[in-house]
Amino acid sequence: MTNVTEIAPDVYRISTYNENYKLQFNQFLVKDDEPLLFHTGMKADFPHIREAVARIIDPATIRWLSFSHFESDECGSLNEWLRAPRWTLKDETVNTGKYRFRLYPTHHLPHSWDAGMLFEETNRILFCSDLFLHGGDVEPLNETDVIGRARKAMVDFQATQLLNATPYTVHTERLMRELGSLKPRTLAIMHGSSFRGDGEKAFLGLASVMKEVLGKDEQ
Repeated sequence: MTNVTEIAPDVYRISTYNENYKLQFNQFLVKDDEPLLFHTGMKADFPHIREAVARIIDPATIRWLSFSHFESDECGSLNEWLRAPRWTLKDETVNTGKYRFRLYPTHHLPHSWDAGMLFEETNRILFCSDLFLHGGDVEPLNETDVIGRARKAMVDFQATQLLNATPYTVHTERLMRELGSLKPRTLAIMHGSSFRGDGEKAFLGLASVMKEVLGKDEQ
């Protein structure tokens, strides 16, 4: 079942829980003059994601598609959504009407050389992909503990075939500080609850956890 929740003004979390992976897979729709969809979902999931979008707006009116990096759960159904794409460049601002977006390249964070984060500057919402990932069929929006959940998932992943799925590099700490300095008020998280609160504190906390769990060989 796919659930839709408004987690911030005009920002809708479209969430499907996958029992096999014990993870939620989330897309985020921004309702505006030029609607934006962050994450397209997997190709097989396109019909029910489109149906969820249709509960809010006419899917044909989506003007902007965005995702963090090239991975099936991020952009697997991209071709199903595309008509005439236009790529957004670093430091370019995208205005969708009431809202203004900017892309921040974050190479290899959370993974893949092409990774990046999308920041909505008006309401300070950071679409942060796999960062802060945590498991379970959890609530749409969390205003308390996001670090504890993320740390548990990170430790658990290190005991599976997904160990080091997020590489810890010489740039990780700097990138985390830079993202935190944006002072986001809402974190739109791909797997698990979104978070509302002190985004800068959350990023600094997650940076410490990443260094502890993933950066052991660097210490």
